[in-house]
Amino acid sequence: MSADLFCPPTETWISLSPRYLTQRRLGAAIGWGLLAAVAAVPLWIIGAPTIICLVVTAVGVAVIIWRLIRQPVIFRAWGFAERDTDLYIRSGVWIQRMTVVPYGRMQAVEVEAGPLQRIFKVASVKLVTASAQSDAVIPGLDPGDAARLRDRLTERGETQAAGL
Repeated sequence: MSADLFCPPTETWISLSPRYLTQRRLGAAIGWGLLAAVAAVPLWIIGAPTIICLVVTAVGVAVIIWRLIRQPVIFRAWGFAERDTDLYIRSGVWIQRMTVVPYGRMQAVEVEAGPLQRIFKVASVKLVTASAQSDAVIPGLDPGDAARLRDRLTERGETQAAGL
């Protein structure tokens, strides 16, 4: 499949904040670490054979390592490009996704930051459009960049919608 399918015609991609990668790695380590512990600890407590306990623990550690190694690849797959009349958002490694949001179709632009995002000083920008199918989100932006993007998108959306 052509790489041109997932590139805007002339603009360059804007990447996410490097702090988002750190947040994703920590989230993966904690989430998968807890899941591995939930699987392995009861086996040790009930006195399961040592080999079974070691295999379950090793599988858990392998999954955590795999998830940590994958995070930079997933991180680099994300990007967005602002054009005159629309916003391009790309993501995905195995299943690549390109979302094009015309500014005139935007109804609202939301900025979100959960507890872990606030700790790592990143925010997400979510676009609400006239389509019920739209799920356009740009995660992992610096809060200042997210606020500026929200303001630019809102202004462009109002300008484009006024022409309808």
